[in-house]
Amino acid sequence: MYRFQVSAYTQTGESIGLVGSSPELGSWDITRCVHLRTSGDRYPLWWVDIEFDLEPLLASDNTQIEYKYVKFDTQGNVQWEALGANRWLPINHQPSGTIVLDDGTFGYLQPYPFAYLEQPTSVINPSPERSEGLKILVIGSSVALGYKAWLLQGWVCLLEQALQEKYGHRVVNVSEAGANVSRTITRFGSVVTPEQPDVVIIALSLGNEGLASCPPHERRAIQRRFESGLQQLVNMTRKLGALPILGGVYPHNDYSPEHHWLLKETNHRMLTWGVPILNWLEALDNGQGRWREGISFDPSHPNSIGHRLMYEAIDLHLFDIDKAELAKQTRHFWEPNEIPIYLDNAGFYVCTSIEEKSLRISNPSKSNYTIAPYWQELQTVLQSQAKLTPGVYIAKNPQPGILPFLAVKEDGALITTLEIPPATEVEYIAAFNLFAPNNSQVLYYDGHLGILQQDERHLWVINESDHEYNIHPMWKEVRSALKAMPAGVYEDPLHPDTPFRTMMIGNHGLESRVKVAAQSAVLFQYQCKLSDISRIAIIPLGDRCAVRMMLYKMEYDGPAFPFDLTRTTKIADIADIIENRFYDMWNPDFLHYSADAGRIYHSKWTGLSFAHEVEDTDNPIYDMSPVYERMRDRYTARSQRFWYTVENCDRPLFVRTGICDRAGVIDLLDKLEKQCHGKPFQLLLLSPQASEEFLGIPHVLHYNYEFNPDLMYDDLGHWMYCTDIFRGILTSLGVSSKNLFWCPPNPPKD
Repeated sequence: MYRFQVSAYTQTGESIGLVGSSPELGSWDITRCVHLRTSGDRYPLWWVDIEFDLEPLLASDNTQIEYKYVKFDTQGNVQWEALGANRWLPINHQPSGTIVLDDGTFGYLQPYPFAYLEQPTSVINPSPERSEGLKILVIGSSVALGYKAWLLQGWVCLLEQALQEKYGHRVVNVSEAGANVSRTITRFGSVVTPEQPDVVIIALSLGNEGLASCPPHERRAIQRRFESGLQQLVNMTRKLGALPILGGVYPHNDYSPEHHWLLKETNHRMLTWGVPILNWLEALDNGQGRWREGISFDPSHPNSIGHRLMYEAIDLHLFDIDKAELAKQTRHFWEPNEIPIYLDNAGFYVCTSIEEKSLRISNPSKSNYTIAPYWQELQTVLQSQAKLTPGVYIAKNPQPGILPFLAVKEDGALITTLEIPPATEVEYIAAFNLFAPNNSQVLYYDGHLGILQQDERHLWVINESDHEYNIHPMWKEVRSALKAMPAGVYEDPLHPDTPFRTMMIGNHGLESRVKVAAQSAVLFQYQCKLSDISRIAIIPLGDRCAVRMMLYKMEYDGPAFPFDLTRTTKIADIADIIENRFYDMWNPDFLHYSADAGRIYHSKWTGLSFAHEVEDTDNPIYDMSPVYERMRDRYTARSQRFWYTVENCDRPLFVRTGICDRAGVIDLLDKLEKQCHGKPFQLLLLSPQASEEFLGIPHVLHYNYEFNPDLMYDDLGHWMYCTDIFRGILTSLGVSSKNLFWCPPNPPKD
């Protein structure tokens, strides 16, 4: 019995038929075709069961039955699914049971058919005529199960037959459809360990990790998680005393050029791991990361031809090994993991674990040791014996006073200088290990910067690049990734007073700026709720962009506010604009362009003007509409950020530069107080005038300084001088990166 099934989308009244070369299929007579059926719970799948009389065909030279699906409309008109080649099924024996022909989608003809037994027959292990043979276990995904090969006779089945015939080995397949590295690690103890295999073939794919469908910024994280997970599975196999063999990566028809590059990169790295590899990529890849023509059934799976190519790419000599020789190869996996590589007369020693990718440093002496790149004797033994994986290593148990990371160059030498105090011991493990499933959750990785959640209270930020990373809320992917962490304040427990080592996480993700040095790692630990600290927002109120410029140099700047790129000579205008919630600030009825000044002036608030809104491509003399539209978008967003900041910070610090009068300040203060609704706030005035004018005004602080943006632009030294003064003022007011409120670039509407 054969069950034909195909996925076909139809309109009401339409149906699917089957016509082909055998009498049971109408001998290509459309009037004698076989009609398929569907059901509400299985649509769009259509199917029909057909019993063939195969005796005449088996007795003849015919080796296959050819057929096609057709679609009938409500009028009885026929649409053939495709011109040219036909579908076909091989006929080399009478089936026992029902063979299900999965023909994929209507109109998409496969170069080789796929079928499976509806009720698979139980596998009978071959009699142990050659007891010297090995027990080889395969753990993988659907491709390892033979999916999309005829009767599931895929590469594993072909390998099994060859190994049984050639070496007397026995193959056990415990693969699972859809399995990825995380699922396989979870299953390992229950399906691999009880079998006590001699060899374990780990055959997984980047496709099942979601590489083809994930957003571009997640691709590197998936790649790293896959590679680290494979190495974890290799170690788990070795701990069983078995020999690990890795199935190589293979194509996917949804891969892009970037996917292909990552695929080749992973394949290249796997070949350097010192683990036998079933290297499939060259045999299957069309040069663009996709399957070669005619060897795939769907984007994810090879057809029978592709499975045959995978089998043929396997070097059977990998399995030309007996149990005695295998025992020699795997014996060292049972030996102590650590290898001592350095010991001096004072007892200071260094050990490494190649399998665990770790380095342990112990100083039982009373002296302080400095491990530095210039310690040539130690560097030499590290390079020759430790076999450290290049990249960042992190402390297993970070301790105060000891650097929580070290970095290793491509040649195995240390980059980092470490101070090892007396009577201390520290162990560093490769950050690569953290990327493995079940070790941590990878929140973000771009190939250099990794953010990994260790648990609900800890996360690591790892910088493998040669430059400092500046992480901030305007980095959309990072901001969103950190939504996975519980909201709160996280700090570097080893260096709590270092600037930009406080990570504030809210319901919408990252809300602060964090800096991580090149080739380093920082552990962040949960400290408290956001509501337990008082977050201060710095909000410039003009008169020009000096405050914004100084905040930029201090790296305290965030998304722009309405007054940042304007000139506002009258403090009364500021008060009125805020009282009117910025309405009319960008109203075209009040804006006019001065060609002589190259500025846009405001007729309602005459002290307000704009110098940065007309772009080179504009023609403001004849058509200001593009400028007005751009200003509407820009200043609407800036005003929204202004109000979001005022409403959501704990304490606004409004900053105004330029000459102002006492009455104007009192008026502005009154307007600000109404908008803050009882929230504590301060108004910081920075202008070249006597502070006595503002004595006694509550919430007001004045400093007699002039911060001229023109002079700053002309002289970087003066810009930095002004910035240092401003930083000192903010520090005296208790403002730092540990309590600065960072407005999101696109404030949530709720």
